[in-house]
Amino acid sequence: MHPMLKPALRRAWRDRGTVQFGITPAQAVVLSPVDPATGHFLELLDGTQGMPLLYERARALNLTPVQVDDLVGRLAAAGVVDDPAAGSPKVEALRDRTDARERLRPDLASLSLLHPDPGDAAKRLAARRAIRVQVRGAGRVGATIAAVLSGCGVGRVDVLDGGVAQPGDVAPGGLPGQAVGERRATAARQLVRRTSPDGPPRQGTDTDQSALSLIVAAPREPLEMYAPNAMDAEDWIRAGIPHLYAGVVETTGVVGPLVLPGGTGCAGCLALGRADRDPAWPRLLAQWSSGRQRTSVPACDLALATAVAGLAAAHALAFLDGDLPASTGSRWEASLPQLDWRSTPVQAHGDCFCGAVGNTRGEQASTATEPHDTMAR
Repeated sequence: MHPMLKPALRRAWRDRGTVQFGITPAQAVVLSPVDPATGHFLELLDGTQGMPLLYERARALNLTPVQVDDLVGRLAAAGVVDDPAAGSPKVEALRDRTDARERLRPDLASLSLLHPDPGDAAKRLAARRAIRVQVRGAGRVGATIAAVLSGCGVGRVDVLDGGVAQPGDVAPGGLPGQAVGERRATAARQLVRRTSPDGPPRQGTDTDQSALSLIVAAPREPLEMYAPNAMDAEDWIRAGIPHLYAGVVETTGVVGPLVLPGGTGCAGCLALGRADRDPAWPRLLAQWSSGRQRTSVPACDLALATAVAGLAAAHALAFLDGDLPASTGSRWEASLPQLDWRSTPVQAHGDCFCGAVGNTRGEQASTATEPHDTMAR
């Protein structure tokens, strides 16, 4: 092990014998008491020295190997220490990709705070390269999601959409102005290649769903996201593919639900639940979906679309990295101009084919809101 105090955690002294790692309550950890010798030893934890050399240097500070092991163990258990030498073949491959490693250094720093075990962050970041995600939709929301996922190191991001890019599809994080007039799918694939941290990622244009880790449904037609087609969901659920909805309808941004097949409510549950609460809903939906009701330019505020894309991409990455984001089995909505994000659970419905009734996989654990004391996390 080559212990290194995590660079993402700023260090400050609360008093002469107490040091705090981290700024925000979500990450702050307090170590006390800290004598001068221990304070000097902390400066040695920069990832360049293995434990034998640290034992030797600690002797000059009158610290025994037992004291060193205890301190490093406490720091590691509290998520304050990383090990830059730890790894796997995938991590070693990431280290060899110098340009990609430098591009992804801020992402690695963030992951090191979320996943406290030494070396765990690098493993998760390296694992992203083997992941395949499919984004359905290349409008203001979908293209930006695809670009963010590719830029965060996801190895293969396929984008499916039809038609030709229009001026209204252009977004700062999505399709560029020069894409207007090109096929949307072609322009989106070029965007994914440009945003990849280490050159063209493994890319595909087919609709094969094998080996998909996640589908992100971000259609340009707002009703297809707000009231998604249960038949599409049936195909994805039967194939066991997790999927996340995201988009803008009128002046409301929507992220979720993230559907875990057989574990959380799906599009079918959403439709059945709405019909239970509002018997007129199916009739309204049929009218809104008719050709006469479709607007040529659906409302899609650029700032709202960008916020939705960023939040959806963050939820997707959390899931791909092994966590359950707050959109699991829940739909998050925010409307202009207040932009107050609110969550509504998508309950599993007893009449839905998905079989999610009675499953609690979407329940979330509570999080701490105050700094942790004496290295206890």
